[in-house]
Amino acid sequence: MSENCSHNCSSCSANCSSRTAESLLKEPHKQSTIKKVIGVVSGKGGVGKSLTTALLASYAQKQGLSVGIMDADITGPSIPRMFGVKEHATGDENGIHTVLTPSGMQLISMNVLLEEETAPVVWRGPVIAGAVMQFWTDVIWKDVDLLFIDMPPGTGDVPLTVFQSIPIAGIVVVATPQDLVKMVVEKAVNMANMMQIPVLGLVENMSYLLCPDCGKKIEIFGHSKADGIASEYGIPTVAKLPVDPKISEYADAGRIEDYETDALKDVFDRILQAERK
Repeated sequence: MSENCSHNCSSCSANCSSRTAESLLKEPHKQSTIKKVIGVVSGKGGVGKSLTTALLASYAQKQGLSVGIMDADITGPSIPRMFGVKEHATGDENGIHTVLTPSGMQLISMNVLLEEETAPVVWRGPVIAGAVMQFWTDVIWKDVDLLFIDMPPGTGDVPLTVFQSIPIAGIVVVATPQDLVKMVVEKAVNMANMMQIPVLGLVENMSYLLCPDCGKKIEIFGHSKADGIASEYGIPTVAKLPVDPKISEYADAGRIEDYETDALKDVFDRILQAERK
């Protein structure tokens, strides 16, 4: 450490021993008030990460909390469609304003900034990561109790940027029962451990099909791996979502908020207990 050190790492380029991970954290917009941030991650695409984000956010809203959703999957955003949000975000000299879901949750996504939701975003990784940071620094989040960040799959630029730059209280990892998914889930968990981000729960989507005649649980995608992964990595909570045609029906209709489930209650309770970074 230099004798002239100001103890303000954000304004200093020196790579000294005093520099810590906290010095990389970015302040949110000056008009934002956010009590807690939760990341929802997966090791690969198509496992139901955005669905889990939507269901967790909707559950939290129904418990009386003020909820925000940051759709950080810049090239594959799906959150607005599930909530039936078609309006575009607006901005002024103060910053970018979120749009609202039917129940009043605040939301920002690339698809509420594009003129056409089907327009592709053909950007390289650093530019995508920069856009996600603008969702944090330039968007005004008003009195949010819980901000859920729906992250893109994998362990690349965006998860790294979010973990380093935003005060994440913890993450929820999403998986499906297949052996291949087990391997990529472990990559996501290992990344979180490297970044010292608590893993609050594991959600296994499409875990089983409930027979409509006898009520038996049928594991159509193979035997559940969730409990074994949770035990191996010390993940405290496991939730298992069924294959339910109603989920697709509500999501396709833009009414995911209307879907009722208690399957995520234990994960939600862990989120409430998580301490802000």
